[in-house]
Amino acid sequence: MERLPVAVIGASGYTGAELVRLLHGHPRVALAGLYARRAAGDKIAAHFPQFAGTLDGEYLHYDADAVARAAKVAFLALPHGEGIAAAKELIERGLLVLDLSADFRLRSAAVYEQWYGAHGAPELLAEARYGLVERHRHSFAGARLVAVPGCYPTATLLALAPLLDAHLISPDGLIVDAKSGVSGAGRTPSLATHFAEAGEGVRAYKIADHRHTPEIEQELALACGKEVRLTFTPHLIPMSRGILSTCYATPTDPSRERADYLAALRTAYAHESFVTVLDRPPDTAHVRGSNRVQVSVFVDRRAHRVIAVGAIDNLIKGAAGQAIQCLNTIAGWPETEGLASLAMFP
Repeated sequence: MERLPVAVIGASGYTGAELVRLLHGHPRVALAGLYARRAAGDKIAAHFPQFAGTLDGEYLHYDADAVARAAKVAFLALPHGEGIAAAKELIERGLLVLDLSADFRLRSAAVYEQWYGAHGAPELLAEARYGLVERHRHSFAGARLVAVPGCYPTATLLALAPLLDAHLISPDGLIVDAKSGVSGAGRTPSLATHFAEAGEGVRAYKIADHRHTPEIEQELALACGKEVRLTFTPHLIPMSRGILSTCYATPTDPSRERADYLAALRTAYAHESFVTVLDRPPDTAHVRGSNRVQVSVFVDRRAHRVIAVGAIDNLIKGAAGQAIQCLNTIAGWPETEGLASLAMFP
C-alpha cells in the first residue's frame, strides 16, 4: 500500500511531537519532513529523547517549495498568527493543510481581530472547515484547509452541543468552568508554568478574556440557531496533560429526568468511535494518552441546573489526534486509523 507523504511544520513543540509520534505509527502515512524554525538543524532526539533510535534525523528549515515537493499534506503546529503565511503558501501549492492554531477557527474576520489582532489571510476564513469531526464531518468534502479545534472548545462542545441540539437546555446563561494540564501552555518556558509556580496550586487565568471563548460561542450558536454569550473560566492544574470542562446550563423543562439528558448524549454519539457517555463523572486520567472523549451529564434539581462534563487529553483529542482524525475522514480512511490506542492508566 502506497503511503501518503505528510509534513509537520512546528514539529519541535509538544503538539508537534505528538503529531510525529502518532503519524509515525499510522499505517497509511509516511513522515516526509519535520520542520522547525528555531530548532532547524538540530537532532530530533536532542529535543525529544523518546525518538532516539527511531527518528534520528534533523529538523529541517521550513521552505514552502521544499514541503510541496516532499508532501501532499501539511500539519501546522505553530503558535497563533505564525502559520497564516505558511497555510496560504502551501494551499497555493496544492497541499491539504491542517492547522492546529486558532488562525482559521473563527469564521468572522472582525471577531478574529477583536481577540487575536488583524488576520493575514481573511479570504481563507470562509473556506476553512472547522475540524470537530463529530459535528462537522459532512462539510469536509473537497477541503483544502482544516482548522483543528482548540482543546477547551473540544471538551466543552462535545459535552454541551447535543443538549442544545435536543432543546434540553437554554443557550442563555451558560457557564463553563474548565481545567487544563500545563502542557496546554506549550513548551516555551514561562513563569506561570515553572514548577515552583504551578506545582502545588490551582489558579484561574484569563478570566472573562480567554481566546477560546468566541470559538465555543460560534459553535454553540450553530447548535441552537441563535447568538450565544457564555461565561468561560479556565484553570491551570498541576498535571502534564488533560482537559476537564464542567458546563452549567438552565434546563428548558425542569421536570425532565437525568435519563433524558443522558439519552440525548447517547443518541448523538451512538456511532462515534471516540466518544463514550458515562453514568459517572468523566476523569482526565482515563483518557490520558488517547484520542478518546468521556462525557456525562447530571441534574441539580434544587438549583434548577444541568451540569454537563467532558474530559479529553489536550494534546491528542485536543490537538494532534483530532488533526489526524480529520485527515482520516477527508481521505476516506477509518477514523480510528493510527488512533486506536487505549488510554494510559494508571
